[in-house]
Amino acid sequence: MDEKGDGHLAALREMRSRAVLGGGQKRIEQQHARGKLTARERLALLLDDGSFQEFGTLATHQFSEFGLDKQRYPGDGIVTGFGKINGRRVAVFAQDFTVLGGSFSEVQSQKICRIQDLALESGIPLIGLNDSGGARIQEGVRSLAAYGEVFVRNVMASGVIPQISLIMGPCAGGAVYSPALTDFVVMAGDSYMFLTGPDVIKAVTGEQVTALTLGGADVHMGRSGVAHLAADSEIEGIGIVKRLLAYLPQNNNEDPPQVTPYDPPTRMDEALNALIPQDENRPYDMRDAIAMIFDRDSFLEVQPAFAANAVVGFARLDGYSIGVVANQPAYMSGALNIDASDKIARFIRICDAFNIPIVTFIDCPGFLPGTDQEYGGVIRHGAKIIYAYCEATVPKISLVTRKAMGGAYVAMSSKQMRTDLAFAWPTGQIAVMGAEPAVRVLYRDDVQSAADPAAKERELIAYYRERFFNPYRAADVGQIDEVIEPRETRPRLVRALEVLRTKVQQNPPKKHGLVPL
Repeated sequence: MDEKGDGHLAALREMRSRAVLGGGQKRIEQQHARGKLTARERLALLLDDGSFQEFGTLATHQFSEFGLDKQRYPGDGIVTGFGKINGRRVAVFAQDFTVLGGSFSEVQSQKICRIQDLALESGIPLIGLNDSGGARIQEGVRSLAAYGEVFVRNVMASGVIPQISLIMGPCAGGAVYSPALTDFVVMAGDSYMFLTGPDVIKAVTGEQVTALTLGGADVHMGRSGVAHLAADSEIEGIGIVKRLLAYLPQNNNEDPPQVTPYDPPTRMDEALNALIPQDENRPYDMRDAIAMIFDRDSFLEVQPAFAANAVVGFARLDGYSIGVVANQPAYMSGALNIDASDKIARFIRICDAFNIPIVTFIDCPGFLPGTDQEYGGVIRHGAKIIYAYCEATVPKISLVTRKAMGGAYVAMSSKQMRTDLAFAWPTGQIAVMGAEPAVRVLYRDDVQSAADPAAKERELIAYYRERFFNPYRAADVGQIDEVIEPRETRPRLVRALEVLRTKVQQNPPKKHGLVPL
């Protein structure tokens, strides 16, 4: 090759070397001093060795105002491309905090949009690693408009390909909306998300807060519900993303990947028969039932600290990916409220979008009473559960473990919600309301006219419990398909889902339904 050719190659290699260094060695060392990895180090941990194919390596902004002409770096603060995770193709982008604080620019938007378009066209999951100080102020309205280009692609890809956001640093202002539009938000380390920062809040309200107390993982996992999973470290967060992806298909036209079965489908755990306490008001942990029924150590709970009266997550049954929805009697007796309704409804829709069968465990005394709930719109929020179950066309199986009262019985995957199979344990209590209020309504005159009203009420309550507080009346009229021993649950579910795996059901054609948002 002549000298001219050698020169071209040398120039290309030099530019690539500069891109790998991001904002330079000093900035990389500062990133490490904060206990954080660089964008490329994170991608190396996320993707299979040697699988990453980068695009847009040399893209650079062309602005000169505010000194930007002296701050041009190949890649412009973001790394984008394709790779593989456990052999499965994925599209990825990772913001590089060493370049202008990872600030979001017009070039960043162009690179993200390009990879979003290619991911959607190829039908592969999109994973974004977010670590940015926000919009690049020097670019003005252009950086704000650039967010809009990303948002519209998040929406167009929603329900078509899995979208996962891993927050690994600051995520503020308009930057929070793209993760919020994705299917799952995972927060790692001391990351945070907020719309208005501590300084603005102090100026407007006088309230003194820090970035973490305002929008850290504890806040978004336990109070706001913005985050779905959290990790103490970046490495752990990357591991969570890999595990989560293993339950999801490549796109909405494929089934989730099956793993080689490692737990006998006929296994029966005798401890299930003793799980429900004799005292119907005593709590128990629904997670114990889930752990004994599904493949060992396969349950990945989603939003575990938000609306703890409901449990949702992914598990495996004979190697197949399953969506699990359950009331949690260990918290608030498993009653449904506004947050639990939102949590359940959203998870149902995720499962339905990605062809994941849903198994629902019911132990619910009803919707939580109170003016706070009524004024907050519990009717509207509770209707989301009904809407989600009715709309879902994936295989659906329900199991009443104990209480299934009133509207909560109907909402939680009853036969009327187009549930395919409904089981109950002998401890099931399916009724319009509890025994005490039912007796006061149905037998009011008998109680009032009795010589000893209190004794008569106790007698009638016992009679009502014996006659109606069981699953057999519901089985008599076909609302329950089978009453089973708790220990039989796993093999029953395995056989039922084997039949339902080829289920085909379609909803009426329409532009979209009107979810009670």
